[in-house]
Amino acid sequence: MIKVFSSWSGGKDCCLACYRAMKSGFKVEYLANMAHEGAKLSRTHGLSSDILKMQAQAMNIPIIIQPTSDERYEIEFKNMASGLKDKGVSGGVFGDMDVIEHRQWVERVCQDIGMKAYLPLWLENQQKLMKELVAAGFKAIVVATNAAKLGEEWLGRLIDVDFFEQMVELNKIKGISVCGEAGEYHSLVIDGPIFKKKLEIIESDTINRDNHWFLNIKEVRLVAK
Repeated sequence: MIKVFSSWSGGKDCCLACYRAMKSGFKVEYLANMAHEGAKLSRTHGLSSDILKMQAQAMNIPIIIQPTSDERYEIEFKNMASGLKDKGVSGGVFGDMDVIEHRQWVERVCQDIGMKAYLPLWLENQQKLMKELVAAGFKAIVVATNAAKLGEEWLGRLIDVDFFEQMVELNKIKGISVCGEAGEYHSLVIDGPIFKKKLEIIESDTINRDNHWFLNIKEVRLVAK
């Protein structure tokens, strides 16, 4: 059995990649997240480390949260992954879909430390992938948007079939990626088939930072399914 870590943002793409890896017989030993140094927030989704830890607890998989800066990102990523390699992990699972620079980066850094990069979603039809996500029973909500592309009103929106139909239309009008691959939006998975418990958001509001809208989750809890 191949032991891997799942590169983890808390969102739908990494979760679907992790799910597919599990279904293929991989043993996901750890979730791995790169966080803003000192800010206690994930680098793209703006999620607190506490929320990511709750996800990991809900999945019953340990999570490694590695603080880093832009300048030290690659160094810290390699250090984190090397530490997991020492524990018997031989590869990483990534949710990248079609940005070639991302694929080249993860393959290079994994190769540098003697690990293999797995990209289960690579170049697959995004609409089909998202239908698979919803049909499998995953529930995700929008937690961040690029304000130039999508407004504050999208925050907290459940990512379902209607959501993706709207994204398809926006793709035609504005060129927005159906899955948000260009950073148009980010998500948080709150339930799914690999979750033993689900996340329930009790209180939240919205904030704007650097021309991005974020769902500021103030209180969340784990509940039985």
